[in-house]
Amino acid sequence: MNHFISKLPKAELHLHIEGSFEPELMFALAQRNQIDIPYKTIEEVKQAYKFSCLQDFLNIYYAGASVLIHEQDFYELTMAYLTKCHEENIVHTEIMFDPQTHTHRGVSFETVINGIQRAREEAQQKWGITSLLIMSYLRHLSEEDAFETLRQSLPFKHLIKAVGLDSSEKGNPPSKFYNVFEASAKEGYVLLAHAGEEGPAEYVWEAIDGLKIVRIDHGNNCLTDANLVDEIIRRDMALTVCPLSNLELKVVTDLKEHPLKTMLTKGIKATVNSDDPAYFGGYLNQNFHSIQQALNLTKEEIIILAKNSFQYSLLDESRKIELLNLVDEYSKNN
Repeated sequence: MNHFISKLPKAELHLHIEGSFEPELMFALAQRNQIDIPYKTIEEVKQAYKFSCLQDFLNIYYAGASVLIHEQDFYELTMAYLTKCHEENIVHTEIMFDPQTHTHRGVSFETVINGIQRAREEAQQKWGITSLLIMSYLRHLSEEDAFETLRQSLPFKHLIKAVGLDSSEKGNPPSKFYNVFEASAKEGYVLLAHAGEEGPAEYVWEAIDGLKIVRIDHGNNCLTDANLVDEIIRRDMALTVCPLSNLELKVVTDLKEHPLKTMLTKGIKATVNSDDPAYFGGYLNQNFHSIQQALNLTKEEIIILAKNSFQYSLLDESRKIELLNLVDEYSKNN
């Protein structure tokens, strides 16, 4: 089963590029850019990657991002992740990035996106990996701040497919961002949002009805509301589920209690993703391996999850069909 998963063609739809920041690279960039971080060794950085809740994690995440200064840094960060995609048979990925994390430190939007874009182009040339960019608004900041980020993004609109909503969920409901999401849609961006990870089912309702999103990031807590489950199925919306992230952030205490199998049984179009893999103990294949073992998922269920990742990606239909055929071909021969 592990071999089958590892070689299976798949897409990743929920990945924060800043969350793929491995300790070794963080330490190297801190030294190269002469940025003081509170760790003397790579081992100390690794020890810091241990936390008990979403807020603890976010504190470390933002501290780590402080060493990203130059276009080359963003290129190296993104290229390291895309190299991992190549190793794990991820043939398409939808990469979230947090401009405000960087622009608030005086790093220009242009610096961030140009570094990421250079790596995307190189990975497509070298390995044929397609990727799309999701610009995430930080929900702990104001809607005005998100509007400023939207404004800064417009010269680079051709490089960005969608907008998202991430960071501290509790106390920051989707309704806080109705206006900027409406404005983002007018600019042609696809709308996505994190909802129902730590927040209640009500936040998921707000995201789908108020923000008018087309895909739900996380969405675990939708299962507490039967009407919401029915509505998600009726609208044919996918959930981008992140098993190891849920475990590390104590959304679940044991992967055996993870709701992924329940989601599939109820008819929800779930996908498996790594979220912030450098911090949460594994990239996409490890998430698949761990959740397969914990829930005793069948080969058929693994294939459904892989197919969902392509079917509910933001790719055009012809590329989706091409990639779905890859999965069929692979599963027929393995």
